[in-house]
Amino acid sequence: MDNHFVNTTEEEILNFYQNISKIVRNVRQKKGISQLDLALEIGIKSVAFYSNCESCRYGKHFNLEHLYKISKALDIDICSFFKYT
Repeated sequence: MDNHFVNTTEEEILNFYQNISKIVRNVRQKKGISQLDLALEIGIKSVAFYSNCESCRYGKHFNLEHLYKISKALDIDICSFFKYT
């Protein structure tokens, strides 16, 4: 990922994605929903892709559409994903 912004580092962006993924995973687990069930609920046919997004593996991460659908599926405010823990 080319860094064209002087006020943001690649590490900062990676930490941002990792934090969002951690929140998604924690909420999903607290609600007792499997990765497969949530992936299918939001229209992702591959649990492997979903799993990679949830763990930020191979450069995969959730996009805004994913987060919107996840927030609806988990019945939480989408803003919850953007709070640093």
